[in-house]
Order: sequence, then structure tokens, then C-alpha cells
Amino acid sequence: MASQDWFDKDFYKTLGVDKNVTDADLKKTYRKLARKYHPDSNPGDAKAEATFKEISEAYAVLSDKEQRAEYDQIRAMGSGARFTSGASGANGGFEDVFSMFNQGRGGQQSADFEDIFSMFNQGGSSFGSGRFGQPTGGYRGRGGPRRGADVTARTTIDFITAVKGETISLQGEDGKPFKIKIPAGVADGQKIRLRGRGRPSPDGGENGDIVVQVTVRPHPVFTRDGLNLRVTVPVTFTEAVLGATIEVPTLGGDPVKLRVAAGTPSGRVLRVKGRGVETSKGTGDLLAQLEVAVPSHLDEAAREALAKFQELEPKENPRAELMAKARG
Repeated sequence: MASQDWFDKDFYKTLGVDKNVTDADLKKTYRKLARKYHPDSNPGDAKAEATFKEISEAYAVLSDKEQRAEYDQIRAMGSGARFTSGASGANGGFEDVFSMFNQGRGGQQSADFEDIFSMFNQGGSSFGSGRFGQPTGGYRGRGGPRRGADVTARTTIDFITAVKGETISLQGEDGKPFKIKIPAGVADGQKIRLRGRGRPSPDGGENGDIVVQVTVRPHPVFTRDGLNLRVTVPVTFTEAVLGATIEVPTLGGDPVKLRVAAGTPSGRVLRVKGRGVETSKGTGDLLAQLEVAVPSHLDEAAREALAKFQELEPKENPRAELMAKARG
């Protein structure tokens, strides 16, 4: 529907396009500007929000052929023209000027934003459902309630807290304290979102969220491999050759005993079922990688014993297969 303020608004200038712009170029330009100034991309930025409203209004008019024609006719009367309501029997008031544009149209605006805002929903975009005017999109259209801004926070937790889970207290960027449950198995760099716990909407819309980014301190012994925990366990040369029963540490629990088979090579991984990360999605294992520890100091008796062993050990070259593969 034609508006009285069309005299003062240059919609072409607002969108940065020429008066002869094609529909395709108009839509392309609007999409680019909408992405840049959309409230979900600029939380709490009142200037960006105002710009978004202006470009949305401009596109609503120029993308509708009938409204664009009306707008061009009004602007052709002279930019900045002023009309008074007129005395009794007088002509030329706003009601007279704009009534000619609304006859037969019922005063309805036909621009459809669905195709434009569907772009915000592609690929899991942060713009929510994306449709203009729906609450989950983060913005409900000109004059509609807006979603509150998100509050962000960061926390650094110990490795065992990340594996086992814990409820901790934090302080958001707005200075307000809050509690958050760290779920078992949270990963380094993961973000935890508390829905509806952020800033309230300024005009009755949905609250924002609290978004917490988690940093996990490395453990001196254990590392994560999905839901599994890994640990490197040194064994002596004789334990690897002759076999042995050894103790292996577990995270936050008593050590477990593992049997090392005779002739176990360095690098072999032994699995302890169910001693990994326990989550609602499943429980991992403890993976113990054996590493043969080479002694750096030997007394004379040990050196003589090894020299005797060297004379008796099989004369197989352990690098023969490697060299053959290298030669192709």
C-alpha cells in the first residue's frame, strides 16, 4: 500500500541500485545486504537493526511491480514535496493523492519474503528457521518482537571434569553469575548452549541464550580418542620378551592388571573394556599402548648378560622386510 513517507524515502538509494535495476539484480543486492545487517548476525546492534528495517521496507516496495510503479509515480511528483490535509472542499491532500493507488487492491502489500529468508536456513545457519515473521528466525519482521541477545562466557576445566561431568558456577559477560552442568564427555573447544537464559527481548520476544565455550586442560597421562581414553605404558625389555602381568592406571580410579604376552612388540595396544568416557551415547574403553623402555645405564654384569644373549639370539634381520618394501 502506498505510504505518505514515500515522498521522503529514496528506496533505490537505500539499496544502492539504479532506477532501472532488474528484478534479478534487485534480489541479489537485497540478499547481500540482508545477510550483512540481519539482527541474528548483529546481536544488540541497534544501528544494524535500523538499517535492516530500511532495506527490508525498500525491497518490499521495489520487488512488487505494482508498488514499484506507484512509488515511481509518487517520486516523479517531486522529491520532498509536502501536502496538507486541505480545507473543506480543497483538493491535493495526502488522502486524495494516495487513494488513487489503493483502489482495487484492498490496501494489501503483496511482497513475499519467504524466498528471501529461506537462505538463512540453508546448511544449519544460525538464523534459525529463517522465515521472515516466525519466532525461531530471531527476527519477526518490521515492528515485530525481536529475540534477546545471547550472553557468552568461557571456562577452562580439568581433564577429569570434562570426562566425568560436573556442575560449575560461571559469570557471563554481563557480570551475572549462573550455574551450568558440564556433560560427561565434553570436548575441548565445544560450546554449551543454555536456551532462554540470555538477555530478555526488548519488546516481548524470546530470550537469548547463554553460550559457554569450554577449554579442557591436557592431562599428563591420558588423552582422548573419541569415547576412548589412551595411555602409554612403559614395559621392560624382559617383560616384553618373556611376558608379565603389569598394572595400568585408570582415570580417577584404581589401577587394573593386564597380561603382557611373551614376545609383545613395542607399540602393541591392550584394551580395557568400559574404562573410557561414559556418556548417554555410550561408553568407551581404555587403550593402553605398550612401549619398551630401553635402560640408559647397565652395570657390568647386565652388560655381559646382554652380550651373551646377543650371541645366542636368532640371526634374523628385523629390518629385512622394511628394506624390501622400500626397494619396491
